[in-house]
Amino acid sequence: MKRILAAAAVVAGVVSTPVLAQEFGLSEVRGGVFAHSADEPGALFGVFNVSRMQDLNVELLFDTPGLTEWVTLGELRPHLGATINYAGLESMAYAGVSWTVPLFDTPIFAELSFGGAVHNGSTNGQAVAPARDLGCSFVFRESASLGVMLNTNASIMATVEHASNANLCDGNRGLTNMGVRFGYKF
Repeated sequence: MKRILAAAAVVAGVVSTPVLAQEFGLSEVRGGVFAHSADEPGALFGVFNVSRMQDLNVELLFDTPGLTEWVTLGELRPHLGATINYAGLESMAYAGVSWTVPLFDTPIFAELSFGGAVHNGSTNGQAVAPARDLGCSFVFRESASLGVMLNTNASIMATVEHASNANLCDGNRGLTNMGVRFGYKF
């Protein structure tokens, strides 16, 4: 947990510098609940085990001048977030970039994200089930969401996130969480 708090403090300090504050603008706040280790046996309809709904997720997305100009469809936005497990299992703080694409002329959108995360899980092969040995302290994190804009500011989305070290360290069990999030755009 100390590693997560230290990483969050560093990220917050970097983002709050005056130079970056002029370029970055907070564009959206998201929050929701996830099923932890959604790929564990005993899943409901082969999707996730509802008894594992024990993660809270919060995410901040930022507008950056010029970043969206790199894509011809949708928008690219940097993000900072955390998935906190309140049952004593793995939690993580993460950062990366999200690509949000509207689907045709509808309120439905799809989103992919990629970045890195720091977690408080095991890295030494000593994890006791249901905890996981994630192998490295720093892991890659990717997510996919399918959502709908409820109005010009509010959205709801189904999200799956995965964290893994891509076999760069010994042990790579990975962690997959699934859930629902609500977003509010400014």
